Amino acid sequence: MPDTEKIPARRFWHRYLNLPGNVLALSAVSFLNDTSSEIIYPLLPAFLALTLGASPFIIGLIEGFAESVAAFLKLFSGYLSDKFDRRKFPVFLGYSLASVVRPLLAFVTSWQQVLVVRVTDRVGKGIRGAPRDALLAESVPPEKRGFAFGFNRAADHLGAVLGPICGFILLSFLAGNPQSPTAHEYQQVFLYASIPVALGLFVIVFFVKEEKRKDHPAGENITPIKLSLKEFDGNFKRFLIVIALFTLSNSTDAFLLLRAEQSGIAPAVLPLLWMALHLSKVFFSLIGGDLSDRIGRKQLIFAGWIVYAIVYAGFAFVDSAWQAWVLFIVYGVYFGLTEGVEKALVADLIAPEKRGTAYGFYNLAFSITVFPASLLFGLFWSRFGAATAFLLSAGISVIAAIMLLTVRTTEHSETRT
Repeated sequence: MPDTEKIPARRFWHRYLNLPGNVLALSAVSFLNDTSSEIIYPLLPAFLALTLGASPFIIGLIEGFAESVAAFLKLFSGYLSDKFDRRKFPVFLGYSLASVVRPLLAFVTSWQQVLVVRVTDRVGKGIRGAPRDALLAESVPPEKRGFAFGFNRAADHLGAVLGPICGFILLSFLAGNPQSPTAHEYQQVFLYASIPVALGLFVIVFFVKEEKRKDHPAGENITPIKLSLKEFDGNFKRFLIVIALFTLSNSTDAFLLLRAEQSGIAPAVLPLLWMALHLSKVFFSLIGGDLSDRIGRKQLIFAGWIVYAIVYAGFAFVDSAWQAWVLFIVYGVYFGLTEGVEKALVADLIAPEKRGTAYGFYNLAFSITVFPASLLFGLFWSRFGAATAFLLSAGISVIAAIMLLTVRTTEHSETRT
């Protein structure tokens, strides 16, 4: 083969494989953590509904409140990681908490106890989330930032592929009747779920490195970092408002799993459906992150939110198992075009020394509406039916996508060594 034909291939592998050690290590931790959590998550709605008698409203209450607490705590963890210039310790602490509380699901006997465990688990997510994203952003140059976040999300979703496979295998072997598992059989599966996240703690300790901010010249007037939106410009504040509005349409995925079960997918097969979704997320996260470096973040997010609206409108009318499979796979496109890209856009908009706080406010905007989103969705489903709830969410997401077009994109230079 002529040398001129080999050059594009070399550039391809150089871009996709030559990532910094921190990106690889943090992605490995995300992979292990999601392997753990996604053994549990696809089974939890059926466990709550079929064995603990929880209604759609209660499921929305549990997941919405848990995610809201996590997102709210990211504000403070991000700010403190900026103030004390420490990212690695809160990352370790957050994952440690998850490894301790997840096995407790093996001993719950009521939905109230599930609520306590899920909220505590999400507290760990709140502690680690913003510092981890800031550490990731500081580990790569701006021109590779989108792909680095996309790679991290792909690793996360790859764990979410392996997790449901493990859940399916465990439930198939442990349950006397996989089509109708007992509460004890579900809980046996939950007990195994803490193993991968515990392994992730060793990766953090030995492979995640933290660099310090450059020393400033003596006598230089340094503005102290404050936990206030006044520290950020109007453009970033507008972005936060748009994120909050879109999140109002973005209720817990537990409702999608419940809808899939209603469409004819057996409970034991739900982990495989969840696996298919995350395979789609892996593929499109790599594509979305790379495209955002090349054609822009905002365009990708807009397209992803429109895909989200289409998927939710589809779930309003789904009435067969094959339709649920298709919608779940297309749903992965939305994640690939938005998850890592939104975080990369935050890094573009904000100077490095304020990124932990900025990620905190980004997650606060999410937390303000994520709980009402799940609560209201469950309420509308219970009062007016699933179709009304899904169509309302689709409409809100379209409005948010249009408002996103008013946000300007900028880029800040790096100040870390």
